[in-house]
Amino acid sequence: MLDFKALLFDLDGTLLDTAPDFITALNKQLELHGRVPLPAHAIRTSVTNGSAGLIQDGFGMAPDHPQFEILREEFLELYIANLADKTALFAGLQQVLDDCSARGIPWGVVTNKPWRYTEPAMVQLGLMDVAATVICPDHVKQAKPDPESILLACSEIATAPKDCLYVGDHVRDIDAGRAAGTRNIAAAWGYIEATENINDWQADWIVDQSEQLHGLLFKD
Repeated sequence: MLDFKALLFDLDGTLLDTAPDFITALNKQLELHGRVPLPAHAIRTSVTNGSAGLIQDGFGMAPDHPQFEILREEFLELYIANLADKTALFAGLQQVLDDCSARGIPWGVVTNKPWRYTEPAMVQLGLMDVAATVICPDHVKQAKPDPESILLACSEIATAPKDCLYVGDHVRDIDAGRAAGTRNIAAAWGYIEATENINDWQADWIVDQSEQLHGLLFKD
């Protein structure tokens, strides 16, 4: 078993598979604008770049286009209307959370997803009341890769960063964790773009499948 006193997760692509609901919202929007829906695999890795990345990829539109923000806001309204219809914990992670609870190890979320979308998803999945901390950009001045949000989470659970593990599926997660002083796990099961090389992130561990995380954390 790894020696740790708290476990923190990024949200989208790490703790929760939110891509199906993002895909539904984007394809609904494309249809509203008379465009052909995209296959799921063409959208999935764009989720890591949030609503802006999805609009860029879905509409082929640069952020400085005069219609970009209008489309982005429209997309977010479609997304929040069906926020967690298909969203679920990645396979094997319920066991991780259950074992943390059984062992008295606090766990929480540090995400760049705004509270408006994070809180209802966590509530709908029954996670809000059992998470020890949930930190969003709304709670800090600087989002990841700045370490502020991870440091705030560590403070809320009264655990030194060196005693925390942080799990994320983007280089900004690993950079933020390293700057905060946590040990870091790269979630290779997440929304990683084809141009990214996870081996370059300098994570302490790389876990290929979400089902393997429990073994890394708790295997004697």
